[in-house]
Amino acid sequence: MQDNLQKITSLCKRRGFVFPSSEIYGGWEAAYDFGPLGAEILRNLRNLWWKEFVTKRPDVVGLDGAIISHPRVWEASGHTDLFADVMVEDTITNKRYRADHLIEDATGENVDGSKPEEIDEIIQKNNIKSPEGNKLGKAKYFNQLVEVMVGTVEDAKTSAYLRGETCQPIFYNYELVKDSMRKKIPFGIAQIGKSFRNEIKVGPYFFRTREFEQMELEMFIHPNDAASTFEELKTVSKSWLIGLGIDEKKLRFREQAQKERAHYNKIAHDLEYEFPFGWKEFQGIHYRTDWDLRRHGEFSGQDFTYTDPETGEKFIPHVAEYSIGLSRLMLVLLFNAYSEDGDRIVLKLDPKVAPYKVAVFPLLKNKDELVIKAKNIFEDLVEKGISTAWDDRGNIGKRYYSQDEIGTPYCITVDFQTLEDGTVTIRDRDTAKQERITIETISSKIQG
Repeated sequence: MQDNLQKITSLCKRRGFVFPSSEIYGGWEAAYDFGPLGAEILRNLRNLWWKEFVTKRPDVVGLDGAIISHPRVWEASGHTDLFADVMVEDTITNKRYRADHLIEDATGENVDGSKPEEIDEIIQKNNIKSPEGNKLGKAKYFNQLVEVMVGTVEDAKTSAYLRGETCQPIFYNYELVKDSMRKKIPFGIAQIGKSFRNEIKVGPYFFRTREFEQMELEMFIHPNDAASTFEELKTVSKSWLIGLGIDEKKLRFREQAQKERAHYNKIAHDLEYEFPFGWKEFQGIHYRTDWDLRRHGEFSGQDFTYTDPETGEKFIPHVAEYSIGLSRLMLVLLFNAYSEDGDRIVLKLDPKVAPYKVAVFPLLKNKDELVIKAKNIFEDLVEKGISTAWDDRGNIGKRYYSQDEIGTPYCITVDFQTLEDGTVTIRDRDTAKQERITIETISSKIQG
């Protein structure tokens, strides 16, 4: 199974899904660029998620907040003091490592959330060394926020942070959104965007990186509705993922232990996928209580007290959060879809997610009448909003194999019979079966 990681890494680079960033300069640790096909998958996922959790819900609106905000935002949220991992340092090379990962690799024990003194005891008890085999120093907290300097004059620059999570702009804009959109509790605010964390241990592949994209929904609720909203978010989010074709047997919710939970969470349930490298979290459902609004109120002086228009009750809204990593979701989909049939690689992506829904081929690229007819079909499909690939290179068999390994569900071949009766050959990716259909029915066939 671990071999699949290498196969997917190779496929992604070779076929334009994911590239190592800055490769011409030797690359940069945990930095990846999403190529043409990866960009299409990510775009499809953003659109599908937004449609499901924002457009279709009258109780949810969207936001696109700043990546760099006032430094006090992160003081109020608790990130400058509490957003930290325990790290250890190789006493010879001075390389730093995330302590809980070293311990898990050595013993299989989950010690996420343990204090430095507890980590030191476990390391000593199990005689754990660095990956280079050297002695480890004392465990210490390491803040994960990425610091930046803002300003144009050197001596007047201000220290700020790239956001460690996308949700903070949602919280400090809560009152503005509520009033401008005339919303009443309960309602939600959603956002898709980049976050940044100074991760000590990264990987495997682009599972854990220092720059990543999140899709988040914050539901502002009455405290009494916390349990029901929490369970609803678990249900609808998992159902959406299964609708993308993910194998339900490889999904599980796991409740975080108290010492694992972030400082703002009272309850946290991780949704994990069974990767070749183990069960790993790519989505979380969290009950943040009134931590965020209460803290921003204390630090800013803004009163976030809500008055129920019907009962007159006053309270600070609580928050139930649904957060999913976009690039991690793409990695889940790649592992879920990867299959081999002899020497044929087939990426069995759900058509909703696939970079291209269909590919169009002229049987021969040196026959103008075939090329013209195929181009007309291609342009018609594109005009209808169907993501379509064009391929006239090599023989038909090689074109089929090429489209199979990038996940294209259907291939259309225009041949000489097409010129006679207006039919084309359509081939199914998963079964490799072919049938003839009329040109007029291509779009309906593809769209199901």
